[in-house]
Amino acid sequence: MALLSTRSVLSASVAATPRAARLPRHPVAAAALIALACSASAASAQTAAPAGSNPTPATLERVEIVGTAPIPGTGIDRNKVPANVQQFNSARLDELGASNLPELLRNHMGSAQVTETQGNPYQMEVSFRGYTASPLLGQPQGLSVFLDGVRLNEAFGDVVNWDLVPRNALSSVTMLPGANPVFGLNTLGGALVLATRSGDSHPGTELELSLGSFGRKDLELSHGRALDENTYLFVATDLFKEDGWREHSPSQVHQLFAKLNHEDGPLDWSLSFNGADNTLIGNGLLPESMLAQSRRQIYTQPDQTRNRLAALNLQAGYDLGGGQRVQALAHVRQLSTDTVNGDINQDWDGVSALSGVENRTQGAQHTQGLSLQWSRAAADSQLTLGAAHDQSQTEFQQASALGTLDASRAVTDVQAEELNAKLSGRSRTSSVYATETLQLSPALALTAAGRYNHTQVTTVDVGRTQGLATALDSAQGYDSLNPSLGATWTAPSGWTVYGNLSQGSRAPSPIELGCSDPANPCVLPNALQSDPPLKQVVSRSVEAGVRGQLAAGWRWNSSVFVSDNHDDILFVSNSRAAGYFANVGQTRRQGLEMGLTGRTPVYDVGLQYTLLDASYRSSACLVASANSSASTATTPASSACPAEGEIEVRPGDRLPGMPRQLLKLDLGWRAVPGLRLGANLTAQSGSVARGNDNQQQQPDGVNFNGSGHIGGFAVLNLNASWKLGDGWTLSGKVNNALDRHYGSGAQLGQNAYSANGTLQAPADWRNEQFVAPGAPRSYTVALNWRFRD
Repeated sequence: MALLSTRSVLSASVAATPRAARLPRHPVAAAALIALACSASAASAQTAAPAGSNPTPATLERVEIVGTAPIPGTGIDRNKVPANVQQFNSARLDELGASNLPELLRNHMGSAQVTETQGNPYQMEVSFRGYTASPLLGQPQGLSVFLDGVRLNEAFGDVVNWDLVPRNALSSVTMLPGANPVFGLNTLGGALVLATRSGDSHPGTELELSLGSFGRKDLELSHGRALDENTYLFVATDLFKEDGWREHSPSQVHQLFAKLNHEDGPLDWSLSFNGADNTLIGNGLLPESMLAQSRRQIYTQPDQTRNRLAALNLQAGYDLGGGQRVQALAHVRQLSTDTVNGDINQDWDGVSALSGVENRTQGAQHTQGLSLQWSRAAADSQLTLGAAHDQSQTEFQQASALGTLDASRAVTDVQAEELNAKLSGRSRTSSVYATETLQLSPALALTAAGRYNHTQVTTVDVGRTQGLATALDSAQGYDSLNPSLGATWTAPSGWTVYGNLSQGSRAPSPIELGCSDPANPCVLPNALQSDPPLKQVVSRSVEAGVRGQLAAGWRWNSSVFVSDNHDDILFVSNSRAAGYFANVGQTRRQGLEMGLTGRTPVYDVGLQYTLLDASYRSSACLVASANSSASTATTPASSACPAEGEIEVRPGDRLPGMPRQLLKLDLGWRAVPGLRLGANLTAQSGSVARGNDNQQQQPDGVNFNGSGHIGGFAVLNLNASWKLGDGWTLSGKVNNALDRHYGSGAQLGQNAYSANGTLQAPADWRNEQFVAPGAPRSYTVALNWRFRD
């Protein structure tokens, strides 16, 4: 659970503004008042300075409050956070008009990039500073994601299902970088914290209908109101449907969010429900030879995922007086995920009709959690103590059924299915944590934090087909004590200098423990095998930077960071899907961030640049049989990795899928009252294909094709909005306005098709580079009606 409050814009002194008159009762209010009191005290001290001391005239600046504890509510001034925090409030979210959260992060958040592995807008792989939050099993997850204090990383594989985030119910999006231990497991590269709207903060009704390319239709409705003097209701729903830009790729997303909140004196509470019933088609990567014929092609089908979610979240807080507050959070979450994936039958002999196989999975996850937190806010300190317990149980089974691949590359004439795996996975984590920010002087603030986690991960084999030699039963325990220490110093010029040291960890998930045997690779999310124990991942990060204001409304920042993962867990692949999880030693992400943002009544500007070096820091043997340098039965690639299909990576080799440079430019122009024109440019340099981790791939045009790298690209997006009056707004956007053909990711694998998509005999299958093609130019037009009570 993690940071969640981003209450902003408090610009009056405490002495001049009684709490009841101006500020709503809210968990962050006490912290906001204290921050303002400090500002007022400093201003008073300057005013009362002795004659002749030339005191600086007192000014009251915009104060932004950032939550720094797992339960939403306790916060400090953003300038005291020793990290490069990025935030989007509800007004900015509405202005940017992103269709979903991955689109927002890709286009507008510094150091964030997206890989369109599935070709579906809701199944993107999001990376930040080289750490990933992905809906796909097999990717090394390193970002924690929270919605109103509830962890969204699914316990079975730490994956993040972006289609379960209610976009039109979000009031703020915050990224806190680094291995901050307070946010718990999986916070290796950062914590993405999402807060939702409520009836008091967003009263009134809003309705939006949008239509777009590829059969896209989206209807969004939200309503907030007061039920009585102290009780508020907010409801939001989103109905989305599209045909998809690739062949055979329709999807639909149905979301419902509702929140009831109550504030009465020192007591406040809220109860929220988040539900979804979504069917997504993600058609995956495409060989370069087929891509050259048509970017709309698919490799095999069907590739369907259905997610059904029902989640309840209850929060309560009580002000004890004297700056003290107690808070509690309890949540229950049930998620059902079913998949159907059509693939090539790897055992096909070229003669039989059974050239395809349907891999099917069924998973049911039940998650519960309870947190209790006490905080005390004073003029010179902000202290939080807390404890949390989360547990999850997953019932999972996988089956396969042989069939025939037809001309559309769909698996048909499917035979009776065969059960390959059936297991129960459990994980339990108990934690205690503490964080304190001390104001050592008017200019110097020190923040220390720590968290102790005890995690138990268990897998139980509850039934498989006969003939398999190994079982999945396993029980592993993991303990970690993660600290952090940081400081901020505000120079007389107004610049803020900061530095931070932190450590985070991630315990292996049940899917990783269940698929960690090199002798029995898995076809994710499919058949699982026995599990040599894995070590937990430990990340240590260092960040230092400086930030400030050039003028009113203009901010700049510059920072450097280094994050080292120890015993990193990667999915070691020996084909496009098969492989196993393994600890591969040490990896590093280091780099430079720079940013500039500004806003005037006429225009707004945002510029973000990242230089990233993501690399292996230990030698390791990885299975990558499609790499031309891999060991063969007759020619070992190296003495260190002689096994067939292996390659050796060495310290300094780049991590695949991570571009060295990222650039984002946002421009907005309010040409006339009510009209805003905008442009967004996203550019990134090339990256290494998965499977070419040693950067030794050499295409020969016969058995090996593909450079092992994918080129850089730049994409221009345009948008406009026009307020028509009476609450009506007409908006439109053009994504990839120049219709650039690009790939956002790549992987080496074996291609069973000819360039025109004809299935070939197994003897003619060739190793080739598969690419995640970027979406072509698309148009969206939306009509929005907003009525505020």
